[in-house]
Amino acid sequence: MGVAEQNIAGVASGLALEGRTVFTYSIANFATLRCLEQIRNDASYHGANVNVVAMGGGFSYGALGFSHHATEDLAILRALPGVTVVSPSDDWEAGEATLALAKSPGVGYLRLDKSVSGMPAPTNETFQLGKSRTLRQGTSLTLIATGGIVSCALKAAEVLKEKGHECRVISMHTIKPLDNEAILRAATETGGIVTIEEHSIVAGLGGAVAECLMDAGAPTRKFKRVALNAGFTTHVGSQEYLRTIYGIDTASVVTAATELLAK
Repeated sequence: MGVAEQNIAGVASGLALEGRTVFTYSIANFATLRCLEQIRNDASYHGANVNVVAMGGGFSYGALGFSHHATEDLAILRALPGVTVVSPSDDWEAGEATLALAKSPGVGYLRLDKSVSGMPAPTNETFQLGKSRTLRQGTSLTLIATGGIVSCALKAAEVLKEKGHECRVISMHTIKPLDNEAILRAATETGGIVTIEEHSIVAGLGGAVAECLMDAGAPTRKFKRVALNAGFTTHVGSQEYLRTIYGIDTASVVTAATELLAK
């Protein structure tokens, strides 16, 4: 339907209410923010099986400027009742999440990224919405990341290993429902938690993890969020360049983890 996202969401909701399983698709911020009212009132309110596929999460379209940066979507979509929010880190997670969302009732949000974690596709693993994946074991700290920026968490874990610290790395591909069990295990089994996301620091992955810890009275005293603090972005460039400019690259993760380990 072209650049008519409000109409797309409305028509999709109508088709879903007639028994169809529907997928909509656009660049991330247009697929969500431009038609947020329709996603909320037409799809979410009615529990319609509409799956919003958003291409270009975070800084994927970095060179096109802030109008094409999707850095508030996780916070906004997870606030809507009945919406499943998924942010896969690689092709395998994306494929499995697509199949899982198609079989799940209600609204789904699939946030795709132009970068990937770099992990090979697993051979004996079952994907489940709401259940994270532990990509690396360790007890010094836990690095919890979502989306393609999981790659920075994995690279940071390698750097920290050279400094004598073995860090657990978790791909939190589902933001809602959240894998509270994995988070609470990390709080008790490792020395602290660092969350990493290509998203605003407000109400995204880090906020969800913090809510889980506080609600459960978890004992972790070392917690830090690596996310966007700067408000609207004012720079343009590649995804990798913008991660460096806004302090969410591998070096930033290493710095955050090192500061926690030093406490």
